[in-house]
Amino acid sequence: MNDIPSGKLENATFAGGCFWCVESDFSKLKGVQSAFSGYTGGSEENPSYEQVCGGLTGHLEAVQLSYDPAVISFEQLLDSFWGQIDPCDGGGQYVDRGRQYTSAIFFHSPEQQQAAERSRSELQASGRFSAPIMTEIREVSRFWPAEEYHQNFCSKSPQHYQNYRSRSGR
Repeated sequence: MNDIPSGKLENATFAGGCFWCVESDFSKLKGVQSAFSGYTGGSEENPSYEQVCGGLTGHLEAVQLSYDPAVISFEQLLDSFWGQIDPCDGGGQYVDRGRQYTSAIFFHSPEQQQAAERSRSELQASGRFSAPIMTEIREVSRFWPAEEYHQNFCSKSPQHYQNYRSRSGR
């Protein structure tokens, strides 16, 4: 995430289970300027990790990116996202179970919506998966950053992160 931006950054928001893993994977991509773990899609104002994990707010664990479209396209972000998740799992992602861990693409513009829908349709038609794609495509709503200890967790707590990731099924 140390590229020099072209001057026009865009946002993208993805939910794919544990935000630690999604943030880590997106942070490695050239053109991604920042990635923040947080919560979106629910009704509670300023939810806490405990509330979201308990399934009390309707939020999903998500990651909001700021990226340089001159370096990486939204379609390339979508390709990366599909490789990070099990899009056929409507009950969570890997060992993380519950609605708060389901996958979703939150679009920020009509162009992102169209690209996400096209990408999902192409993935379904590809035959790569025999089950239907369960990943939702939703309009972005208020994004609440997760608590500071969750941000860049893979670097702050590498042993804990690697232990989780290796046992998560990802």
